[in-house]
Amino acid sequence: MSVKERFRKFLAGFKAGENETGAAEAYNLWAAGYDSQPDNLMLALDEEVFAELLSLTACSNPVIADIGCGTGRHWQKLQQLQPQKITGFDVSEQMLIKLKEKFTSAETYLLNNERLEPLADNSCDLLVSTLTIAHIENAASALAEWARVTVPGGYILITDYHPEALAKGARRTFTHNDTVIGIKNYVHSIDNLTATAKQLNVSVIRLTEKIIDDSMKPYYIKQHAVETFNKWKSGCGCVI
Repeated sequence: MSVKERFRKFLAGFKAGENETGAAEAYNLWAAGYDSQPDNLMLALDEEVFAELLSLTACSNPVIADIGCGTGRHWQKLQQLQPQKITGFDVSEQMLIKLKEKFTSAETYLLNNERLEPLADNSCDLLVSTLTIAHIENAASALAEWARVTVPGGYILITDYHPEALAKGARRTFTHNDTVIGIKNYVHSIDNLTATAKQLNVSVIRLTEKIIDDSMKPYYIKQHAVETFNKWKSGCGCVI
C-alpha cells in the first residue's frame, strides 16, 4: 500500500476519540523519529512563533522551566538567553532520554500530573510549554501550578494547536510501523484559558494565531494531503 493510499485510508477511517493513544504512550513511540520531521507543518509553525514570542520576554540569565520539553527542540534557543538553569518536564520517558542524548547535563523530571514538585514557589523567571497544553485534561490546574512557580513579573510562554481546529476535528497524529496513531487531546478554548489566567493574576500580553494559507500548501503537497489543505485553508492552525 502506497503512502498516499495509507493516508486516504486514515482520512476515511480515523475520527476524534477513535484509536487515540495517551500522550505518554504515544510520545514514547514517537521519540525515536521526533527530531527528524523536516516537513511537519506544526513543528515549523511552532519554531517560528516560539522564536517570535521568546524575543519579547526580555529575559537575561533566567531560571527556566520547560513543561512538555520533549527532546529539547527549543533548548538551543533558550540557551542563547544564557540561563542560570533549565529544568525539563515531560510525561514521556523516551523523549527525555533523547533530550539527555543532546544535552547530557540536563536536569529533567518525568511528570505524572500537573504538579512541578521540584520547583519552589516563585522560582522561575521564564516558563515555556510548547505543543503541550491540549494534552492536559485539567488546564486550569496546570496553569495554576505554572503561575505558582513563576516569579512576579516573569513570563509564561505557551504554544499549541488552535482549540477551534481541534474542536472541528483536527488531530495530532504520527505514523509508527505503518500505523497512524492519534494522540489524545483536550479542547481548551482561548476564552477559558484567558479567563483562568486573569483569575491567577496573569496578564495576557501577546496572543498570536497562525492561519492556514497558501504559504503552507507545500507541506500538505509533500504529505499527499491537498484535500486536507483545502478543508482547513483559512482556518486557524496554531495559537499562542
